[in-house]
Amino acid sequence: MYPGAYAEKNPDRAAVIMAGSGATLTYQEFEARANRLAHCLRAEGLAALDHYAIFMENNLEYMETCAAGERTGLYYTCVNSYLTAPELAYIVSNSESQVLITSKAKLAVAIEAVNSCPDVRLVLVTGVEADDLPGDARFKSYDAVMALQPDTPIADEQLGTSMLYSSGTTGRPKGIIRPLPEQGPAEPLTLYTFLLNLWRYREDMIYLSPAPLYHSAPQAAVNLTLRVGGTVVIMERFDPEHYLTLIEQYRVSHSQLVPTMFSRMLKLPEEVRLKADLSSLETAVHAAAPCPVMVKQQMIDWWGPIIHEYYGATEGLGFAACDSAEWLAHPGTVGKVVLGELSVLDDEMNPLPMGEPGTLWFKTATEFQYHRDQEKTKEATSEDGSMTTVGDVGYVDSDGFLYLTDRKTFMIISGGVNIYPQETEDLLISHPKVVDAAVFGVPNVDLGEEVKAVVQAVEGVAGDEALTEELLAYLGERVSRQKIPRSIDYRDELPRLPTGKLYKRLLRDEYWGEGTSRIV
Repeated sequence: MYPGAYAEKNPDRAAVIMAGSGATLTYQEFEARANRLAHCLRAEGLAALDHYAIFMENNLEYMETCAAGERTGLYYTCVNSYLTAPELAYIVSNSESQVLITSKAKLAVAIEAVNSCPDVRLVLVTGVEADDLPGDARFKSYDAVMALQPDTPIADEQLGTSMLYSSGTTGRPKGIIRPLPEQGPAEPLTLYTFLLNLWRYREDMIYLSPAPLYHSAPQAAVNLTLRVGGTVVIMERFDPEHYLTLIEQYRVSHSQLVPTMFSRMLKLPEEVRLKADLSSLETAVHAAAPCPVMVKQQMIDWWGPIIHEYYGATEGLGFAACDSAEWLAHPGTVGKVVLGELSVLDDEMNPLPMGEPGTLWFKTATEFQYHRDQEKTKEATSEDGSMTTVGDVGYVDSDGFLYLTDRKTFMIISGGVNIYPQETEDLLISHPKVVDAAVFGVPNVDLGEEVKAVVQAVEGVAGDEALTEELLAYLGERVSRQKIPRSIDYRDELPRLPTGKLYKRLLRDEYWGEGTSRIV
């Protein structure tokens, strides 16, 4: 259950392979590099329960930068690599990170962000020479610093873990922090042991990772693969045809995807799909966004009954799962609850009858808090402190299978990425040509949902293509591209209640039609 054990047992086995370049780290190399970084973090003064952050695209160094935290008792925060400098600065500061690890590709954003992060003492940059670095003495070449450190384990190894961020309804992300037991790094957290069994991981497996490594699901999947001695093939970015080629090339046994990836593979020419040799695949997991019934059915028809689904949150409140056979018997389900205790409640916190949709609450399966935000932790928790809401609406059938029908919050899931619209709304309203704005998700066949804005322009300003271009450019300078609307519609007035509260659901429902579900 630890990469170091496999560095001794299978030193020449590939631990990490980059799909595009073929660049490879063996287990021996991976272990040595993770140990070097662990020494560096200790030398910088980071003790158990301290924090550092990682801001990079998918690259060869990514998983060793996580592994160093796993053996030093540290919390490491993997940051969305598409964030702007102000967004990055907020997370680095909020997480109390003392060290930031970034790459040449993200250096310009990191330089701007760190100007607002006085507590960051060291910035390690992969893939650079000394001449590429700014004048700020905190910035150093990752490889140059690593070369100065020993490749043996640190003397005081202790289990560390990730502290990832979940976007907040106010637009400010929240760090999800779990208590860390004082134990060695070879013994994983209980949640990870549960996932190993659920996803049928095994030694010598080949895992293909098509998703960004900053996201919680691929982060956990890749981490666990390395803990059982498997090989991880990391795609720099997802391409449907290349994904199928990689399965055959590396004899991939396991993978985890989001429904958008299913859709894009299904749209490939038939001759491309049929020639793909998928015979090595044992387990394909999907999560992060609802999967349309038709897409799931077509994938099972194509790949066979190897597709597993789960439903959960980064917070680890509760967990539902189903295999292909269970899903075929209950089309549209996200599975049976296997972690946590689920209650379906109305707005007055009363239990609802079986089959009737209500807000989903869990007696939490794993302990967590929102980092430095007791108020947000309290908001998400029931009055007696026993349950936490996930903000989703759904029901349970007579066989105990859970179905989702809506979201209580206006979170948008686009291509598996969680997007909360408040920040974009606030920016639009701050524009001098905008009186009012609403941002929400609308159906998108490929992505599940896409970001839509409806705007009320100031009197005398036309809601036309020129204004749309101006507003999108304005947003593009201030938020990451994932939060930017794909389109903007204009209204003479937006529906607001007498209290002034925006009646956004009325607007959103216009785009979703008369169906019973508001989730694609």
